[in-house]
Amino acid sequence: MQVFLAAPRGFCAGVVRAVDIVEIALERHGAPVYVKHEIVHNPHVVADLEAQGAVTVETVDQIPEGAIVVFSAHGSPPSDFEAAAKRSLRVIDATCPLVTRVHNEAKKFQREGKKLILVGHRGHQEVKGTTGQGEMFLMDDQEDPQPPGWDPDTEVAVLTQTTLSVDDTASMVDRINSAFRNVTVRNDICYATTNRQSAVKELAELVEVVLVVGSQTSSNCRRLREVAERSGVPAFLINGPGELDRTWFEDVTRVGVSSGASTPESLVQAVCDALEPDVVNHLGLASEDIEFTLPPDMRDATPPRRSSSWAT
Repeated sequence: MQVFLAAPRGFCAGVVRAVDIVEIALERHGAPVYVKHEIVHNPHVVADLEAQGAVTVETVDQIPEGAIVVFSAHGSPPSDFEAAAKRSLRVIDATCPLVTRVHNEAKKFQREGKKLILVGHRGHQEVKGTTGQGEMFLMDDQEDPQPPGWDPDTEVAVLTQTTLSVDDTASMVDRINSAFRNVTVRNDICYATTNRQSAVKELAELVEVVLVVGSQTSSNCRRLREVAERSGVPAFLINGPGELDRTWFEDVTRVGVSSGASTPESLVQAVCDALEPDVVNHLGLASEDIEFTLPPDMRDATPPRRSSSWAT
């Protein structure tokens, strides 16, 4: 069997930054440091940070008054910041800068008097954070939605969740453009999502089966599996070697492996080792050199960079 490893894969700059923030907070303040929502959508990353003293909660009300809390990379609505202030919490915001950009765009378009449509997945943490920025209509491609019944001359601005399928989002935008005459579209799908989807499309042309390593709760991981399947290749989303099914590889000689933006590289390597390939082919389809700065009061810290060691 040959294994083909997609590139880029694994941790993006926003994930590296978020994990670094939690580890720096633990080093400076000691345990416990509370994290509102999983810092990133991967149980291995969350468990590792919890072993160091992080405590993951789902609501601000679960955090003791006066404690330190890190808000997750997916972004939080203003109501969470207000609730934290009432409890005298010290908030460290680990929102990915690309998600923060979407929040800022929402506020800008509202000031300009435009009505907002957000293309995203209902219930996802990032969508909760973005819809909290003001009134907007949500279009979820998984629900086969129609645009809102506004006047066709309404000035409309379209925002997107950063981890969506590029192709599905384009379809939603086409529907919106057909319903309104004055539409401003912001392509908010992040560089990491776009690059990993492109890499999986190319990977699927070379192999008979694609494995995406990552969590079922990760939107970008699920999109990678869908991209491979739409390319005509059987694809499976697994969180580690323990979820491999040998029946997937009967009469298969070429297996492709990729991973989502919140998946540690150690998991990818563990899956490859479990496959016991004769040859491992590293595909240099793209490279990334993006790095996000830490919050201002952490910029004097030396990042632990355990997160970087988990990345490719």
